[in-house]
Amino acid sequence: MRIATWNVNSIRQRLEHVLGYLASVAPDVLCLQELKCADEAFPRTEIEAQGYHCHVHGQKGFNGVAILAKQPLEASSGLPGDPDDVQSRYIEAKVPDGAGSIHVASIYLPNGNPVGSEKYPYKLAFMDRLIAHARQRLNEGATLVLAGDYNVIPEARDVADPENWIDDALFLPPTRERFRTLLSLGLTDALRATTDAAGLYSFWDYQAGAWQRNKGIRIDHLLLSPSAADRLLDVTIDKDTRAADKPSDHVPVRIELR
Repeated sequence: MRIATWNVNSIRQRLEHVLGYLASVAPDVLCLQELKCADEAFPRTEIEAQGYHCHVHGQKGFNGVAILAKQPLEASSGLPGDPDDVQSRYIEAKVPDGAGSIHVASIYLPNGNPVGSEKYPYKLAFMDRLIAHARQRLNEGATLVLAGDYNVIPEARDVADPENWIDDALFLPPTRERFRTLLSLGLTDALRATTDAAGLYSFWDYQAGAWQRNKGIRIDHLLLSPSAADRLLDVTIDKDTRAADKPSDHVPVRIELR
């Protein structure tokens, strides 16, 4: 089973890129983030024409997550723990496989900047809710893949210029501490299960020639429960999409499970 995650930074602007990716890579499941459109504006017809079922939790103008899959799914929207949270940042589906099903989530974790505003406490609170929900799923014995744009740089080797990110919400100690708490539940960072190499990034800013100079950061992650990690065969960062015309500033990251 091939599961990919991709912050597309506007599905309507990046539709041809997504359709090309579905045609060339053909993931069984593609988790999308930052759709920047309401549910009714999602290009469902074009994607369904390529043989994918769409489950969308959109929001007009910003946020928005989706799960595209070759098989029909049961999906639920919203991260439990705060009924007043109206931001569309979490969707989860049960994906059938030969052994039963895999719970796959598409996550668009808050950026948290500027740190002195209400946005950083919201980021931390969202991470606390994600930790609680992941713990519950693991206690239920679920095979779990938490995929998405976490807006977390886990370690210095995951950023080209660590000194430039010291005061950023993506790299602050409380942010990374919560990411480590997720891992301590028994989740595995898929990429780090396959390599210890530095310089592996999933995001390059549009400014200052970041892509051309390879000044990137790794903030798109797939975290796996033990039963999913046991099936991990490979992890790929599809960097070539960043070189396309008018690309997203993120690239897809995908895993292969036996």
